[in-house]
Amino acid sequence: MKFILGTKEKMTTVFTDDGRSFAATIISVAPNVVTQVKTGEKDGYSAVQLGALEKKEVRVRKPQVGHAKMLGKGTALSVFKEFRPTTHEKTDLPELGSVLDVSTFAQGDVVEVSAISKSKGFAGVVKRHNFKGGPRSHGQKHSERSPGSIGGSGGRAGGRVAKGMRMAGRMGGDRITVRNLSVLQVLPESRELVLSGAVPGRRGTLVEIRGAHK
Repeated sequence: MKFILGTKEKMTTVFTDDGRSFAATIISVAPNVVTQVKTGEKDGYSAVQLGALEKKEVRVRKPQVGHAKMLGKGTALSVFKEFRPTTHEKTDLPELGSVLDVSTFAQGDVVEVSAISKSKGFAGVVKRHNFKGGPRSHGQKHSERSPGSIGGSGGRAGGRVAKGMRMAGRMGGDRITVRNLSVLQVLPESRELVLSGAVPGRRGTLVEIRGAHK
């Protein structure tokens, strides 16, 4: 069972020995502590909870401080995430209090990454939904990027705006999962993973990395 928490750093280009280049994202991975192991008999489901990102105790909520201190750890952890194993992984769970680092993964592993995408504020339909927009001639003046008719008067919705109508609104800030990324490099000295492709979020965004299900 492979999973870990990290933070997005930056993108770069990685060159292989045969001369190929890959767009890649660098993930900084601080040591992750197994703060709880849940079982079906006791909790109703199987899961492993990881704690990460050490902070000053005064900057962490008291319940989180106490949760980490139960393990005898002197540091305060600010982030806790659960990972649920698949059926064949339930017999290979880490022990309570063990520490996971970048060595959890190896070069060539296929992973999936979840993170919160960048927030872009209020956006129109051209940016938010890739609308084409209206023509730039034939009487258009200020409505090239307008959404057009929404069919709300006596149409298919009976005089209402149909649910799910693509319109302007808040864009970004969603939980996004990107699958089938490859681990290009594992750098234990700098505690970094180099993943192929792009990862959601800005620099410093918390990312969850899991081994792809086979």
